[in-house]
Amino acid sequence: MSPEDQKRAAASRAVDFVMPGMRLGLGTGSTARHFVEMIGARVRAGLDIVAVPTSEATRVEAERAGIPLTTLDETPALDLTVDGADEIGPDLNLIKGGGGALLREKIVAAASARMVVIADESKLVQALGRFPLPVEVAPFGFAATLRAVESACGAATKPALRRGKGGHAFVTDGGHWIVDVALGRIDEPKALAQRLAGIPGVMEHGLFIGLAKTAVIAGPAGVRVLERS
Repeated sequence: MSPEDQKRAAASRAVDFVMPGMRLGLGTGSTARHFVEMIGARVRAGLDIVAVPTSEATRVEAERAGIPLTTLDETPALDLTVDGADEIGPDLNLIKGGGGALLREKIVAAASARMVVIADESKLVQALGRFPLPVEVAPFGFAATLRAVESACGAATKPALRRGKGGHAFVTDGGHWIVDVALGRIDEPKALAQRLAGIPGVMEHGLFIGLAKTAVIAGPAGVRVLERS
């Protein structure tokens, strides 16, 4: 299977976790997009669910697919969130945020009784950190926040402001900026997550610690389901 076929296979298996009547969180990104399309097909065939999108891009995709949508203000407790990841560690800790939706993704995941992460097997790693860690920050006081992030990470590589169209700062759905920190390897993800969370100006970081309960991983040999111990 090609990488895209693997993503579709993982998304297809994750659809099996969705039961009628569920309140569902819809992730963001290339793998989650396949899941949204498949859930849309089930909804058009009669599946009764309601969903909260984790980004404006996913909202547009879900509306196009005919999925009934709600918000966390209207539906503050969800049954299940299905989302992708940039990296998946052995304990199902994650790095997310490559698509720029980490804040909303984490809020939705934390509001869910279960988070299922879907990915092709290239996302499985022995230690997190090869993928640059996204950190969402407020534009106000950016230089001071950047300095604090660099100190917390202790990285030899300086955090880099993510750029969007025209070379301008990439702006999230929440109006924030993202810095990407190339760490290479994160030996203590939980400790780093705590340090970053304590920095004024950091809105959220891409370390998802203890949120994913299940991972659906697709590779050339097929699909396997991993559970957090």
